[in-house]
Amino acid sequence: MATHAPVTGSASQVSQRYRRSRRSELAVWWREIDRVLLLLVLALMAIGTVAVAAASPASARRLSTAHVKLDDLHFFAQHLRWQALGLVAMFVASQFGKEMARRFGIGLALAMVLALMLVPLIGVEVNGAHRWLYLGVTFQPSEFLKPAFAIAIAWILSWRVRDPNLPVVEVSIGVIALVAVLLMIQPDFGSTILFCGVWFALVLLSGLSLRRIILAGVAGVAGLAAAFVFYANARNRILEFLFGGTAFDQVDLAQRTLLAGGWTGSGLWLGTRKLALPEAHTDYIFSVIGEEFGLLVCGVIVLLYVAIVIRVLFRLIEEEDLFTVLAAAGLTVQLGGQAFINIFVNLQLFPSKGMTLPLISYGGSSTVALCLGIGLLLAITRRNPFIKRERVSWRDIGEQQ
Repeated sequence: MATHAPVTGSASQVSQRYRRSRRSELAVWWREIDRVLLLLVLALMAIGTVAVAAASPASARRLSTAHVKLDDLHFFAQHLRWQALGLVAMFVASQFGKEMARRFGIGLALAMVLALMLVPLIGVEVNGAHRWLYLGVTFQPSEFLKPAFAIAIAWILSWRVRDPNLPVVEVSIGVIALVAVLLMIQPDFGSTILFCGVWFALVLLSGLSLRRIILAGVAGVAGLAAAFVFYANARNRILEFLFGGTAFDQVDLAQRTLLAGGWTGSGLWLGTRKLALPEAHTDYIFSVIGEEFGLLVCGVIVLLYVAIVIRVLFRLIEEEDLFTVLAAAGLTVQLGGQAFINIFVNLQLFPSKGMTLPLISYGGSSTVALCLGIGLLLAITRRNPFIKRERVSWRDIGEQQ
């Protein structure tokens, strides 16, 4: 009969061994994660902290009522709490192994798709849209689906490495179609565009033939045309953006606010145009930054987003695992795509989408979900610096499929 060695040592000795083991695990984690990427993310979050402090008075005064008066720094205080929770989520997720991150992402994707199905039935309505669920705490399922979706689609497309005959593209089309329908019911056309963009980017990277790429592009254009004809939310936003209306007035005001501060800005809490902005702390925070801190700081923010995208892409050049390439690329496209959609809206180059500026805007679900996505990205791109990797070309990946 097998016997187990008894645990020896006093309680203090066992505790010391545990602390040494934990320190060793943290040392390995610190050695393997992309510290440059982590620094870039923390820099954006630090800018976001100051930006929300600048935008908080405008939103607090706008949303105060005769019965409920919000403190000027109400949203700033809330944002600090959400950022703290987001940092915890990022730290925990970044310690996952690649396999654990994959399983977690797939499980989260399934759970959030089910949650999206419940939104039309029991969802909480805010500003005419049903995007939130209250299950003890209010959260937005689509925000948590964003990082999980990238991982799930990457997993599906990576099946082709094992069996080239599997209909992975067709399966992924079914998934994105289901997600798009559930989002448009809310309605949330902006997130639908973002999800479709992530899907298309991953399909391109998975090694499709040129003919199928063209067909996918044509299908995307046809989908947009169909949305314009049959989907009132999309049609109204596009028409208002082109010919004037509430949406146009908002982005026009955002652009004028953005440019009001010139190159160096008017100074913290000295901006005045921001007081007329709707959702100054979320959708239009980039314009608040422009007014109070200037276009130079706006340029720094754009460069930070570009640096994150380039950093991940360079880290993937020598990566030989297709799932890792697709999952990391998908998470990066989701982050960068949302950032530049928000920035283009503030520059009056895109219709209003109701989409936050990642890692900078105030948010509950969005802040925690984005930090969770960054944690998963750090986990998936973890690399032992002492193991030499062989270069692999995209052509080789396509031939293997």
